[in-house]
Amino acid sequence: MSVFYDTNYMMADPPPYSELRDERCPISPGKSKQQTIYVQGPPIIIQIFRDTPVRIQCQYCQAEVFTATHHENGAVTWLACLGIMLVLPLGCCLIPFFIDGTKDVVHTCPNCYQEVGKWSRL
Repeated sequence: MSVFYDTNYMMADPPPYSELRDERCPISPGKSKQQTIYVQGPPIIIQIFRDTPVRIQCQYCQAEVFTATHHENGAVTWLACLGIMLVLPLGCCLIPFFIDGTKDVVHTCPNCYQEVGKWSRL
């Protein structure tokens, strides 16, 4: 394998700086150019809520806390109730209302008691 170098390519001297025109040099001596500065804000953190408490910075009171959780009846609870009603005796359809595994989880701040997130099982 042979390598070919063009020796005439590198022989020319670069042009002197005095010959550079405005199109080639973005900042020319004697001319002022307006500069735009972009300021980046703080990063946006997307918190994923599940069925266990998570560590967050509360958006309401700005405290760094672990969330308090409680369960509420949701779509899965009602769908399980209807499914059981079709198969088992009438009273058994109430079972999903006593099982936390079928309910939605609501996360609240233990400092200010505001709801900061909700995890739906559906």
